[in-house]
Amino acid sequence: MAPLYGVMPASHFVSPLCIGEPMADEILCTIQESIATLTLNRPEKRNAINSAMMEQLTRCLHELEHHSAVRVVVVRGAGTVFSAGRDLREMGQQQQSGEAPRADIVAVFHQLEALRHPTIAMVQGDALAGGCEMALHCDLRIAADTAHFGMPLARRGLMVPFALTCKLVEVIGTALTKQFLLTAQPIVASRAYEIGLVHQVVPLADLEEATYAMARSVAENAPLALQGTKTAIHRAVSQSAHIPHADLDELVEQVRHSADAREGVRAWIEKRPPVFRGV
Repeated sequence: MAPLYGVMPASHFVSPLCIGEPMADEILCTIQESIATLTLNRPEKRNAINSAMMEQLTRCLHELEHHSAVRVVVVRGAGTVFSAGRDLREMGQQQQSGEAPRADIVAVFHQLEALRHPTIAMVQGDALAGGCEMALHCDLRIAADTAHFGMPLARRGLMVPFALTCKLVEVIGTALTKQFLLTAQPIVASRAYEIGLVHQVVPLADLEEATYAMARSVAENAPLALQGTKTAIHRAVSQSAHIPHADLDELVEQVRHSADAREGVRAWIEKRPPVFRGV
């Protein structure tokens, strides 16, 4: 029997979102009953997050925010990977040209987190860097036992933005955040569950069924109560939003434009170990 919520070809998706505009291939959206599903759809690129994907995700989240029939949103990746993170080829081109990114990935994640509907990340494979952060900005996370989570930015000569560092500290604590970011080593799903990074781990074959069972259990609750509860929880843990961090934002940009960052991205593209020089 085919899964009720299987990923179908884009032409089979029917959605009231983005009316008047063609749906970009990078994001697929479907709504069935009260459950919306957003699918990152670049499986041939390991669902790497490029500017077009961020722009489309921004529009879809905005319209889902005002969609009265939706009570819960599932975020998933097409293919075998949730997301490998930011598109480093696009980033490399921007580094070479001096072009500023068209979309702010931190702003997209904040929009996802602030969505009034509860969100569930369904992680079937690798969730790395921006892919890991996207999952972290969902309210609930369920992973296949084959999934891996990692923040390998330091291996690319890059630095995690302050707001995203705060999210990691919020979810797994200071000590584990230091280990996660400073070693840049990925962890398996079972370890992610042990440290509280995910809420549930199931066999890959059961992931879709378990995810939508979780979604239905959320959708059965009173929507105003869900929205109010989500707002209260976010306010309880939002102290970091009031910490001045302009200097850290500037540092992130300095690191992003460093020779080491260019070397890290270039080495990844050329499939070789990077040679960092601290400049």
